[in-house]
Amino acid sequence: MTAAATAVDGVSVVVRATTEQEFTEFARHSMPVLYRIAYLLCGDEHRAHDLTQLALERTFRAWPRVRDGSPFAYARRALVTSRIDAWRRTRRDVLREPETFDRADEVREPAVHERDRLVRALAQLPPRQRRVVVLRYLLDRSEQETAEDLGISRGTVKSTASRGLANLRTVLGTTDEEPQR
Repeated sequence: MTAAATAVDGVSVVVRATTEQEFTEFARHSMPVLYRIAYLLCGDEHRAHDLTQLALERTFRAWPRVRDGSPFAYARRALVTSRIDAWRRTRRDVLREPETFDRADEVREPAVHERDRLVRALAQLPPRQRRVVVLRYLLDRSEQETAEDLGISRGTVKSTASRGLANLRTVLGTTDEEPQR
C-alpha cells in the first residue's frame, strides 16, 4: 500500500491508500496504453474496449500479488492472453475492411497519417502475424518476451515476425530493409 503523511494539529498521521484506490490509480494511468495495444491486436474498437476491461479485471483480481512487481506487464500479458482466448473460441477474426475506416476525421499531419496507414496495414495481417509484429516491434518486446507472452517458441516468433514484416511492406508498398534487432 502507498502511504501519505498528513499533519493534524502538529501530529503527523500516516494515511494508507486502500487496495481499490491503488488499483484505480493504476487503471487510470494504464487504460489508454492498454486500449491502444488492444486496438492494434484486434483492429476493432469495440473489441479493444472489451479486451481492455477484461485485462483490468484480471489484473484487479491478481492485484495483491502483482502490485509490488510489474502490474503493467501483468495487465499487458492478460490483454494478449484474452485476445488469443477470444480468437480460439471463435476460430475466426472478422475485421473491418480497411476501406470502411472512417476517413471524415483524417488529419493531414504526417505523423497521424502514417500511423493511420500503419493501423490499416496491420488490420490486413493474419492474427498471429499481427500479434507478433505489435508485440515485437511496436511494443519493443524481445523475441523471448514475445514468445512467452504468446506461448510460442522463439523460432516461431522469428519466422512469424519476418513474414509479418514482409506482408506489411507489401501492403504499405515499401521495400525498406528489415529493422535490425
